[in-house]
Amino acid sequence: MNFAGRIRDVLPSATLAVSSRAKEIKKKGKKIINFAAGEPDFPTPDFIKQEAIKALKQGYTKYTSVSGINELKDAIICKFKNDNNLSYNSSQILISAGAKQGLYNFFQAVCQEGDEIIIPSPYWVSYPELVRLCSATPVIVPTEIDNDFKLNPILLKSFLTPKTKVIILNSPANPTGAVYSLSELAQIAEIAVRNNIYIISDEIYEKLIYEKEHISIASLNSGICKLTVVINGVSKSYAMTGWRIGYAAGNEEIISKMTIIQSHSTSCANSIAQYAAVAALKNQNYPQRILREFKIRRDYMIKRLDEIKIPYLKPEGTFYLFCQLNSKLDSEPFALALLEEEGVAVVPGIAFGREGWIRISFATSLEEIEEGMERLRRFYGKNNCRKDFK
Repeated sequence: MNFAGRIRDVLPSATLAVSSRAKEIKKKGKKIINFAAGEPDFPTPDFIKQEAIKALKQGYTKYTSVSGINELKDAIICKFKNDNNLSYNSSQILISAGAKQGLYNFFQAVCQEGDEIIIPSPYWVSYPELVRLCSATPVIVPTEIDNDFKLNPILLKSFLTPKTKVIILNSPANPTGAVYSLSELAQIAEIAVRNNIYIISDEIYEKLIYEKEHISIASLNSGICKLTVVINGVSKSYAMTGWRIGYAAGNEEIISKMTIIQSHSTSCANSIAQYAAVAALKNQNYPQRILREFKIRRDYMIKRLDEIKIPYLKPEGTFYLFCQLNSKLDSEPFALALLEEEGVAVVPGIAFGREGWIRISFATSLEEIEEGMERLRRFYGKNNCRKDFK
């Protein structure tokens, strides 16, 4: 069939082979240790589920406005004011079916063929494909571990052209866990304002930061605020991945165009989930509870990686560790062999645009982590120079 060029250019997820094989192995009765998870393993808190039940009983089961219910918008506005020193009004907020849809809405509304979008590598797997879906061009900027895989002004300037339309920022970052400092953000903001470049700031892991504090680039000054669309949601911080509630905030003109895109695709986000998200955002304590547990797991996993002698970037946020393999190893065959031989699922670094690395998630129990790290130690000790990984 003669498919549209934009879909021909979109690549399938590089994680599919590992995920598919993991399911096959699990069906045969073998225990799989899942270090590939991109979601918290905690259940959604009861206070959130109770609010959903209440909304059901009160009959809030109809369409809402495309951009979301006022109660949730008010909670989001309050969150931005208290957490980020950002002032938005209702017309500057769009509630979507997950943060990913907010990103999709932005790219469809703002970008077109000929536009170039700056994407620091390693990157979250969907960024380049979301760009290709609007027929724009992803410009992959390779960052270095010496700078914690973060974009810096010299590197950024070397990739700018008159076609540059958007810079993607993700802090804390998936897969690296890196967090941008105030000075680093200020340098990027200055370049964006001077060149009139949009910033899409993906802050979905905002509440999951260990030693640093989160700073939204939109909060630095009015100039960068006008050019920035902030993407966030309740999935990671409140263990609500399946509820599919994300939100975008930005200048009214951009948000209005994004709302039009959403009105002709999915329309409103799920009504019951929106009411549940109100309860989530009004509770500032729950994210701290899961953050404490994640830190215990992170520190244990780091200790074991040091013993195994696998290099990594210590994550300042998220629930991921980005680990470097022997220079002779390719990540996808390594991940598949680890899965086949030891039943441990990890995500190959090639999925994030960085060969020779793997992403390990500690969004699983400490007991599972202990067993999984022992399996990894056994596998890595035997196979870190195998030629069939290349």
